[in-house]
Amino acid sequence: MMMTNPLLQKFTNDFATAPFSKIKPNHFKPAIVEAIEMAKNEIDTIIQNKEQATFSNTVEALEFSGQKLDRITSIFFNLNSAETNDEIQKIAQEVSPLLSEFGNDITLNKGLFKRIKQVYDSKDKGKFSTEQQTLLDKKYKSFSRNGANLNEVDKTKLRKIDKQLATLKLQFSENILAETQAFELYLTDKNDLKGLPEGAKEAAEQTAIQKNKKGWLFTLDFPSYHAIMTYSAHRNLREKMSKAFGMRSFQNNDKNNEQNILDITQLRFERAQLLGYKTHADFVLEERMAGNPEKVQEFLDDLLVKALPAAKREYKILQDFAKNDGVENLQIWDSTYYSEKLKKQQFDLNDELLKPYFQLEKVTQGAFEIATKLYDLYFEKVDTIDTYHKDVESYKVTDSNNELVAIFYADFFPRKGKRNGAWMTSYKNQWKKEGENSRPHISIVCNFTKPTETKPSLLTFREVTTLFHEFGHALHGMLANTTYPSLSGTSVYWDFVELPSQILENWAYEEEALALFAKHYKTGELIPIEFVKKIKKSANFMEGMATLRQLSFGLLDLAWHGTNPTTISNVKDYEKEAFSVTQLYPDVATSCMSTAFSHIFPGGYSSGYYSYKWAEVLDADAFEYFKENGIFDKQTANKFKENILSQGGTENPAILYKKFRGKESSNEALLKRAGLAH
Repeated sequence: MMMTNPLLQKFTNDFATAPFSKIKPNHFKPAIVEAIEMAKNEIDTIIQNKEQATFSNTVEALEFSGQKLDRITSIFFNLNSAETNDEIQKIAQEVSPLLSEFGNDITLNKGLFKRIKQVYDSKDKGKFSTEQQTLLDKKYKSFSRNGANLNEVDKTKLRKIDKQLATLKLQFSENILAETQAFELYLTDKNDLKGLPEGAKEAAEQTAIQKNKKGWLFTLDFPSYHAIMTYSAHRNLREKMSKAFGMRSFQNNDKNNEQNILDITQLRFERAQLLGYKTHADFVLEERMAGNPEKVQEFLDDLLVKALPAAKREYKILQDFAKNDGVENLQIWDSTYYSEKLKKQQFDLNDELLKPYFQLEKVTQGAFEIATKLYDLYFEKVDTIDTYHKDVESYKVTDSNNELVAIFYADFFPRKGKRNGAWMTSYKNQWKKEGENSRPHISIVCNFTKPTETKPSLLTFREVTTLFHEFGHALHGMLANTTYPSLSGTSVYWDFVELPSQILENWAYEEEALALFAKHYKTGELIPIEFVKKIKKSANFMEGMATLRQLSFGLLDLAWHGTNPTTISNVKDYEKEAFSVTQLYPDVATSCMSTAFSHIFPGGYSSGYYSYKWAEVLDADAFEYFKENGIFDKQTANKFKENILSQGGTENPAILYKKFRGKESSNEALLKRAGLAH
């Protein structure tokens, strides 16, 4: 079987992309087990080297070890997010502890750490390039921050904690996916569809047909959920949908995540303490631009002071507006519905008016064209590249010399086995070795409305900015130009990683950029200039409340991870307390944010949710620089490409940002853009 396992063979197809059609779920575990052994042998070779430890024979050798394993696991875990099934989920539960154990085998290996430390303490250190110094620092810290300086008893404790965490995080994700897919709102009476746009009705009808039902079927997948919450004239249906969403993994069943949260936070705290840190947040933030939890708290509090008065004013306006409709007690399920109605009244603008101008294919082409104008990238659709699902499109990305820059995958529609939300990921990193610049394979995954028999996929403006956001991350991955894979592309501090994604969203508001793609799907007519003006004017609509919402998530994250969680016994009560400073809507007893907060529990954003706001400060400041010179100014784009996008994590991001901008960032541009500056 080993001989025929495609994951263990050299990928010989075009561009050496993953041979998805040849891979079966049962290939993964044996391939991962074998690749772990291969990686262990590579590590042994480093340790057994009789020569004096040098950067080349130790640090660099370690950096390029385990590449086969990295490749296989990236394919596996990407599929577990985008195209999973029971079999893959079961394998994930089996291989996660093995990978966690292997990770510990490396970081707790005395012989390996000894060699790394020799290089770290050597006199030659001053002769290394910036990138080499960064790699050495990163490697040394990956040992010290993972227990290399611990005694044997504590090392064993750490291994046990890491294994438990790997399993708990997977369980958390699987519970949410199961709960999201378990709920259906099945409607058979046409009157129940009042207020809903045609596209949403058609999509719900198609979903019902797929389940052999007559009528309309709505789910908790974002396009379906969003349609009900934004447009349904029936308050009871919005309430039902909202409560179902809020109850995910907070019900009295085997998919409940409350104990998982208590266990994850407790184990993270124990791990941090074991390594000599006060809390998990102290541990995490040591490797961020922010530096420590106090700085994050100060940052969030500062924005809270600016946003809270505006949010309260907006909430009062929304309450008064809903009262005209007979709603005396505004609830969370009224929020999006009345916001959308008020927006329409104030700006004579709504999603349905704009959607015909945002056909998915055209928006995608528009994003490509912006990348061409800014960074000289050219996208060519290639049907011969193997994909994991028929909906996935693949592209060859080249530069102006027709040299390969990257392979790009785009996976846009919801389906069973694909988690909610939108994300960018990589199937292969970029790196340089022996004269070769090996190019990356990058993917973006979204959940947009599928085309129907009568309509193409038409995006809401929010979905347009989502696509631009993920494409911004993709550009960061595609334009990577570093020597070492672990410093390449998006391998940067987490509070810096959102800069390339969030800055690109700005182009979606600019007339010059919209002219490239915002054309009516039937007539080809360019989006009217008054719509563009309204989009810009309405950009700050309810911005105080939107900012407050983001801050509330950051504060909740810090509440879970910036403290000793030992005494926390009730997840909901603890969450309520964390939300109290940002609470506007009445609490819903059956809803809990934490039990479905994928970003911070299974995801990588624990103690890092503030990063979105932190990066927003950077993106507002950086885009202001673009606007000063013109949004397609080649010189500015080149500075951004050379100092930010291509550099990955080769240098401290504060230094990289200053090289691009000529100065440090400030809050002013963000507050001005958000209309919160006083």
